[in-house]
Amino acid sequence: MTLIEKVKNQQRLTQEEGEALYDLDLYTLGELADEIRQRRYGKRSYFNINRHINPTNVCADICKFCAYSASRKNPNQYTMSHEEILSIVASSVAKGAKEMHIVSAHNPHDGVEWYMGAFRKIKAKFPHLHVKAMTAAEIDFLSREYGLSYDEVLDQMVQSGVDSMPGGGAEIFDEEVRAYLCKGKVTSDQWLEIHQKWHERGRQSNATMLFGHVESRAHRIDHMIRLRRLQDQTGGFNAFIPLVYQKDNNFLKVTEFPSGQEILKTYAISRIMLDNIPHIKAYWVTASINLALIAQEFGADDLDGTIEKESIQSAAGAQSSQGMSLEGFIDLIKNSGFTPVERDSLYHELKYHD
Repeated sequence: MTLIEKVKNQQRLTQEEGEALYDLDLYTLGELADEIRQRRYGKRSYFNINRHINPTNVCADICKFCAYSASRKNPNQYTMSHEEILSIVASSVAKGAKEMHIVSAHNPHDGVEWYMGAFRKIKAKFPHLHVKAMTAAEIDFLSREYGLSYDEVLDQMVQSGVDSMPGGGAEIFDEEVRAYLCKGKVTSDQWLEIHQKWHERGRQSNATMLFGHVESRAHRIDHMIRLRRLQDQTGGFNAFIPLVYQKDNNFLKVTEFPSGQEILKTYAISRIMLDNIPHIKAYWVTASINLALIAQEFGADDLDGTIEKESIQSAAGAQSSQGMSLEGFIDLIKNSGFTPVERDSLYHELKYHD
Protein backbone atom coordinates (compact mmCIF):
# COMPACT_ATOMS: atom_id res chain seq x y z
CA MET A 1 0.00 0.00 0.00
CA THR A 2 1.37 3.41 -0.95
CA LEU A 3 1.76 6.28 1.48
CA ILE A 4 -1.10 8.19 -0.14
CA GLU A 5 -3.34 5.13 0.09
CA LYS A 6 -2.53 4.76 3.78
CA VAL A 7 -3.55 8.37 4.39
CA LYS A 8 -6.77 7.97 2.39
CA ASN A 9 -7.56 4.79 4.32
CA GLN A 10 -7.06 6.68 7.59
CA GLN A 11 -4.20 4.46 8.71
CA ARG A 12 -1.79 5.83 11.29
CA LEU A 13 1.65 6.77 9.98
CA THR A 14 5.07 6.01 11.45
CA GLN A 15 8.01 8.38 11.96
CA GLU A 16 9.51 7.37 8.61
CA GLU A 17 6.19 7.74 6.80
CA GLY A 18 5.64 11.14 8.40
CA GLU A 19 9.01 12.32 7.14
CA ALA A 20 8.17 10.96 3.68
CA LEU A 21 5.06 13.15 3.55
CA TYR A 22 7.34 16.16 3.10
CA ASP A 23 8.50 14.64 -0.21
CA LEU A 24 4.98 14.83 -1.65
CA ASP A 25 4.16 17.90 -3.69
CA LEU A 26 2.32 20.72 -1.94
CA TYR A 27 -0.99 20.25 -3.73
CA THR A 28 -1.15 16.51 -3.06
CA LEU A 29 -0.52 17.16 0.63
CA GLY A 30 -3.13 19.90 0.63
CA GLU A 31 -5.73 17.61 -0.91
CA LEU A 32 -5.03 14.86 1.62
CA ALA A 33 -5.21 17.22 4.60
CA ASP A 34 -8.26 19.06 3.26
CA GLU A 35 -10.09 15.78 2.83
CA ILE A 36 -9.59 15.06 6.54
CA ARG A 37 -10.58 18.59 7.50
CA GLN A 38 -13.74 18.59 5.39
CA ARG A 39 -14.74 15.16 6.65
CA ARG A 40 -14.69 16.54 10.19
CA TYR A 41 -15.69 20.19 9.81
CA GLY A 42 -16.80 20.90 6.28
CA LYS A 43 -16.07 24.55 5.47
CA ARG A 44 -16.34 25.75 9.08
CA SER A 45 -13.45 27.82 10.42
CA TYR A 46 -13.38 28.39 14.15
CA PHE A 47 -12.34 31.47 16.08
CA ASN A 48 -13.03 33.03 19.44
CA ILE A 49 -13.19 36.52 20.91
CA ASN A 50 -10.24 36.54 23.24
CA ARG A 51 -7.66 38.77 24.85
CA HIS A 52 -4.00 37.94 25.37
CA ILE A 53 -2.48 39.31 28.56
CA ASN A 54 1.25 39.05 29.27
CA PRO A 55 1.56 40.31 32.86
CA THR A 56 5.37 40.37 33.13
CA ASN A 57 8.38 40.19 30.86
CA VAL A 58 10.97 39.61 33.60
CA CYS A 59 12.38 36.13 33.08
CA ALA A 60 14.78 33.83 34.93
CA ASP A 61 15.17 31.52 31.93
CA ILE A 62 17.19 32.28 28.81
CA CYS A 63 15.76 31.13 25.49
CA LYS A 64 17.69 32.06 22.37
CA PHE A 65 14.57 32.47 20.26
CA CYS A 66 12.85 34.88 22.67
CA ALA A 67 12.60 38.60 21.93
CA TYR A 68 10.14 39.26 24.76
CA SER A 69 12.22 38.54 27.86
CA ALA A 70 13.52 41.64 29.63
CA SER A 71 16.53 39.80 30.98
CA ARG A 72 18.15 39.71 27.55
CA LYS A 73 17.63 42.10 24.69
CA ASN A 74 14.75 44.12 26.10
CA PRO A 75 15.83 46.49 28.89
CA ASN A 76 12.27 47.69 29.55
CA GLN A 77 11.14 45.50 32.42
CA TYR A 78 7.55 45.52 33.61
CA THR A 79 5.30 43.60 35.97
CA MET A 80 1.60 44.36 36.16
CA SER A 81 -0.26 44.72 39.43
CA HIS A 82 -3.44 42.75 39.98
CA GLU A 83 -5.35 46.01 39.59
CA GLU A 84 -3.80 46.60 36.16
CA ILE A 85 -4.65 43.06 35.08
CA LEU A 86 -8.25 43.40 36.28
CA SER A 87 -8.61 46.71 34.45
CA ILE A 88 -7.52 45.06 31.19
CA VAL A 89 -9.89 42.15 31.77
CA ALA A 90 -12.83 44.47 32.47
CA SER A 91 -12.14 46.48 29.33
CA SER A 92 -11.90 43.36 27.19
CA VAL A 93 -15.05 41.78 28.63
CA ALA A 94 -16.91 45.00 27.83
CA LYS A 95 -15.80 44.51 24.21
CA GLY A 96 -17.15 40.96 24.12
CA ALA A 97 -14.12 38.85 25.05
CA LYS A 98 -15.00 35.42 26.42
CA GLU A 99 -11.47 34.15 27.08
CA MET A 100 -8.44 35.58 28.83
CA HIS A 101 -5.23 33.97 27.56
CA ILE A 102 -2.66 34.76 30.27
CA VAL A 103 0.97 33.84 29.72
CA SER A 104 3.97 35.39 31.45
CA ALA A 105 7.71 35.24 31.53
CA HIS A 106 9.30 33.36 34.45
CA ASN A 107 9.61 36.19 36.95
CA PRO A 108 11.73 35.21 39.99
CA HIS A 109 10.58 38.26 41.96
CA ASP A 110 6.87 37.40 42.08
CA GLY A 111 5.65 34.51 44.18
CA VAL A 112 3.03 31.90 43.46
CA GLU A 113 0.43 34.13 45.08
CA TRP A 114 0.98 36.82 42.43
CA TYR A 115 -0.12 34.31 39.77
CA MET A 116 -2.88 32.55 41.67
CA GLY A 117 -4.20 35.71 43.29
CA ALA A 118 -4.69 37.29 39.88
CA PHE A 119 -6.68 34.28 38.64
CA ARG A 120 -8.88 34.26 41.75
CA LYS A 121 -9.64 37.97 41.42
CA ILE A 122 -10.56 37.57 37.74
CA LYS A 123 -12.91 34.70 38.53
CA ALA A 124 -14.46 36.51 41.47
CA LYS A 125 -15.39 39.46 39.29
CA PHE A 126 -16.11 37.55 36.06
CA PRO A 127 -17.14 34.01 37.08
CA HIS A 128 -18.25 32.99 33.57
CA LEU A 129 -15.07 34.16 31.84
CA HIS A 130 -12.78 31.38 30.61
CA VAL A 131 -9.26 31.69 32.00
CA LYS A 132 -6.63 29.94 29.87
CA ALA A 133 -3.35 30.37 31.69
CA MET A 134 0.02 28.97 32.75
CA THR A 135 2.15 27.13 30.22
CA ALA A 136 3.92 23.96 31.28
CA ALA A 137 7.13 26.02 31.27
CA GLU A 138 5.64 28.43 33.80
CA ILE A 139 4.43 25.56 35.96
CA ASP A 140 7.87 23.95 35.88
CA PHE A 141 9.43 27.31 36.81
CA LEU A 142 7.14 27.76 39.83
CA SER A 143 7.86 24.18 40.88
CA ARG A 144 11.63 24.73 40.75
CA GLU A 145 11.58 28.23 42.22
CA TYR A 146 9.33 27.51 45.19
CA GLY A 147 9.91 23.81 45.93
CA LEU A 148 6.44 22.72 44.89
CA SER A 149 5.49 19.53 43.08
CA TYR A 150 3.73 19.74 39.74
CA ASP A 151 0.63 18.36 41.44
CA GLU A 152 0.69 21.15 44.02
CA VAL A 153 0.97 23.87 41.37
CA LEU A 154 -1.76 22.30 39.23
CA ASP A 155 -4.09 21.92 42.21
CA GLN A 156 -3.58 25.59 43.08
CA MET A 157 -4.42 26.50 39.49
CA VAL A 158 -7.68 24.54 39.65
CA GLN A 159 -8.56 26.09 43.01
CA SER A 160 -7.76 29.57 41.70
CA GLY A 161 -10.06 29.30 38.67
CA VAL A 162 -7.81 28.36 35.75
CA ASP A 163 -10.04 26.58 33.24
CA SER A 164 -7.58 25.34 30.62
CA MET A 165 -3.88 25.45 29.75
CA PRO A 166 -2.27 26.95 26.66
CA GLY A 167 0.28 24.89 24.77
CA GLY A 168 3.33 27.12 25.07
CA GLY A 169 6.79 25.99 26.11
CA ALA A 170 6.77 22.85 23.98
CA GLU A 171 9.14 24.35 21.37
CA ILE A 172 10.72 21.20 19.85
CA PHE A 173 10.81 18.05 21.97
CA ASP A 174 14.18 16.74 20.76
CA GLU A 175 16.48 17.32 23.73
CA GLU A 176 19.58 18.19 21.70
CA VAL A 177 17.71 20.92 19.87
CA ARG A 178 16.09 21.95 23.13
CA ALA A 179 19.46 22.27 24.86
CA TYR A 180 20.51 24.72 22.18
CA LEU A 181 17.25 26.68 22.14
CA CYS A 182 16.26 26.87 25.80
CA LYS A 183 18.63 25.02 28.10
CA GLY A 184 17.43 25.00 31.70
CA LYS A 185 13.75 25.37 30.82
CA VAL A 186 11.19 22.58 31.18
CA THR A 187 12.30 19.38 29.41
CA SER A 188 10.17 17.60 26.83
CA ASP A 189 9.32 14.77 29.26
CA GLN A 190 8.40 17.28 31.95
CA TRP A 191 6.21 19.24 29.51
CA LEU A 192 4.35 16.05 28.62
CA GLU A 193 4.09 15.00 32.27
CA ILE A 194 2.55 18.33 33.27
CA HIS A 195 -0.07 18.15 30.52
CA GLN A 196 -0.82 14.54 31.40
CA LYS A 197 -1.43 15.50 35.02
CA TRP A 198 -3.64 18.39 33.91
CA HIS A 199 -5.67 16.07 31.70
CA GLU A 200 -6.00 13.58 34.55
CA ARG A 201 -7.74 16.35 36.50
CA GLY A 202 -10.42 16.40 33.81
CA ARG A 203 -9.04 19.58 32.24
CA GLN A 204 -8.09 20.32 28.66
CA SER A 205 -5.12 22.01 27.04
CA ASN A 206 -3.52 22.86 23.71
CA ALA A 207 -0.17 21.78 22.32
CA THR A 208 2.31 23.80 20.28
CA MET A 209 5.42 23.23 18.18
CA LEU A 210 7.85 26.02 17.37
CA PHE A 211 9.33 25.34 13.94
CA GLY A 212 11.37 27.03 11.25
CA HIS A 213 14.59 27.63 13.19
CA VAL A 214 17.31 24.97 13.70
CA GLU A 215 15.14 21.85 13.82
CA SER A 216 14.85 19.24 11.07
CA ARG A 217 11.74 17.81 9.50
CA ALA A 218 12.42 14.60 11.44
CA HIS A 219 12.32 16.57 14.68
CA ARG A 220 8.90 17.95 13.76
CA ILE A 221 7.49 14.48 13.08
CA ASP A 222 8.96 13.13 16.33
CA HIS A 223 7.31 16.03 18.16
CA MET A 224 3.93 15.22 16.64
CA ILE A 225 4.22 11.52 17.43
CA ARG A 226 5.01 12.21 21.09
CA LEU A 227 1.90 14.39 21.32
CA ARG A 228 -0.16 11.72 19.56
CA ARG A 229 1.07 9.11 22.04
CA LEU A 230 -0.02 11.20 25.04
CA GLN A 231 -3.33 12.02 23.40
CA ASP A 232 -3.96 8.28 23.05
CA GLN A 233 -3.64 8.04 26.83
CA THR A 234 -5.55 11.13 27.97
CA GLY A 235 -7.59 12.64 25.12
CA GLY A 236 -7.00 16.03 26.74
CA PHE A 237 -5.57 18.08 23.87
CA ASN A 238 -8.07 20.34 22.09
CA ALA A 239 -5.81 21.67 19.38
CA PHE A 240 -2.33 21.48 17.91
CA ILE A 241 -0.73 24.80 17.01
CA PRO A 242 2.33 24.88 14.73
CA LEU A 243 4.04 28.16 15.64
CA VAL A 244 6.20 29.72 12.96
CA TYR A 245 9.50 31.00 14.39
CA GLN A 246 9.76 34.81 14.42
CA LYS A 247 13.22 35.98 13.45
CA ASP A 248 13.65 39.53 14.80
CA ASN A 249 15.39 40.68 17.99
CA ASN A 250 16.66 37.36 19.31
CA PHE A 251 19.87 35.37 19.64
CA LEU A 252 19.34 32.37 17.34
CA LYS A 253 20.91 34.02 14.30
CA VAL A 254 18.98 31.83 11.88
CA THR A 255 19.67 32.79 8.27
CA GLU A 256 17.40 30.37 6.38
CA PHE A 257 13.71 30.58 7.08
CA PRO A 258 10.90 28.25 5.97
CA SER A 259 9.14 29.15 2.75
CA GLY A 260 5.40 29.56 2.58
CA GLN A 261 5.27 26.12 0.98
CA GLU A 262 7.21 24.57 3.86
CA ILE A 263 4.88 26.16 6.39
CA LEU A 264 1.77 24.96 4.53
CA LYS A 265 3.25 21.47 4.22
CA THR A 266 3.79 21.42 7.98
CA TYR A 267 0.15 22.38 8.62
CA ALA A 268 -1.03 19.67 6.25
CA ILE A 269 1.25 17.02 7.75
CA SER A 270 0.09 18.00 11.23
CA ARG A 271 -3.50 17.30 10.19
CA ILE A 272 -2.51 13.93 8.71
CA MET A 273 -0.24 12.76 11.56
CA LEU A 274 -2.38 13.91 14.48
CA ASP A 275 -5.41 11.78 13.84
CA ASN A 276 -6.52 11.97 17.49
CA ILE A 277 -6.17 15.72 18.16
CA PRO A 278 -9.41 17.38 17.01
CA HIS A 279 -8.27 20.78 15.80
CA ILE A 280 -5.30 22.21 13.90
CA LYS A 281 -4.89 25.90 14.60
CA ALA A 282 -3.27 28.26 12.10
CA TYR A 283 -2.25 30.86 14.65
CA TRP A 284 -2.36 33.95 12.47
CA VAL A 285 -0.05 35.83 14.82
CA THR A 286 2.99 33.77 13.79
CA ALA A 287 1.91 32.58 10.35
CA SER A 288 0.60 35.99 9.18
CA ILE A 289 -3.10 36.38 8.50
CA ASN A 290 -2.68 35.77 4.77
CA LEU A 291 -0.89 32.46 5.19
CA ALA A 292 -3.26 31.40 7.98
CA LEU A 293 -6.21 31.92 5.65
CA ILE A 294 -4.54 29.76 2.99
CA ALA A 295 -3.82 27.14 5.68
CA GLN A 296 -7.57 26.56 5.86
CA GLU A 297 -7.10 24.71 2.57
CA PHE A 298 -4.26 22.65 4.10
CA GLY A 299 -5.95 21.05 7.08
CA ALA A 300 -6.30 23.95 9.53
CA ASP A 301 -9.80 24.51 10.89
CA ASP A 302 -9.09 27.17 13.52
CA LEU A 303 -7.51 30.64 13.31
CA ASP A 304 -7.39 31.43 17.07
CA GLY A 305 -9.13 34.73 17.75
CA THR A 306 -9.27 38.49 17.77
CA ILE A 307 -6.56 38.65 20.51
CA GLU A 308 -6.91 42.45 20.94
CA LYS A 309 -3.30 42.87 22.08
CA GLU A 310 -0.26 40.59 21.84
CA SER A 311 3.26 41.20 23.16
CA ILE A 312 5.39 38.06 22.87
CA GLN A 313 5.37 37.28 19.14
CA SER A 314 5.15 40.93 18.10
CA ALA A 315 8.40 41.60 19.99
CA ALA A 316 10.05 39.24 17.49
CA GLY A 317 8.50 40.81 14.40
CA ALA A 318 4.96 39.45 14.14
CA GLN A 319 2.34 41.99 13.01
CA SER A 320 0.00 41.24 15.90
CA SER A 321 0.52 43.85 18.59
CA GLN A 322 -3.01 45.29 18.29
CA GLY A 323 -4.93 42.13 17.44
CA MET A 324 -7.71 42.25 14.88
CA SER A 325 -11.26 43.58 14.83
CA LEU A 326 -14.09 41.08 14.99
CA GLU A 327 -15.70 42.39 11.81
CA GLY A 328 -12.43 42.29 9.90
CA PHE A 329 -11.70 38.77 11.10
CA ILE A 330 -15.12 37.50 10.03
CA ASP A 331 -14.88 39.18 6.62
CA LEU A 332 -11.45 37.66 5.95
CA ILE A 333 -12.69 34.15 6.70
CA LYS A 334 -15.80 34.63 4.56
CA ASN A 335 -13.81 36.05 1.66
CA SER A 336 -11.51 33.04 1.75
CA GLY A 337 -14.49 30.76 1.10
CA PHE A 338 -15.10 29.44 4.62
CA THR A 339 -17.84 29.88 7.21
CA PRO A 340 -16.71 31.73 10.35
CA VAL A 341 -17.91 29.94 13.48
CA GLU A 342 -17.44 31.64 16.81
CA ARG A 343 -16.55 29.09 19.47
CA ASP A 344 -15.83 29.06 23.16
CA SER A 345 -12.46 28.04 24.52
CA LEU A 346 -13.37 24.33 24.51
CA TYR A 347 -14.75 24.39 20.95
CA HIS A 348 -18.45 24.51 21.68
CA GLU A 349 -20.03 26.32 18.75
CA LEU A 350 -21.61 29.65 19.75
CA LYS A 351 -22.52 31.48 16.55
CA TYR A 352 -22.37 30.98 12.79
CA HIS A 353 -21.51 34.06 10.76
CA ASP A 354 -23.00 32.98 7.42
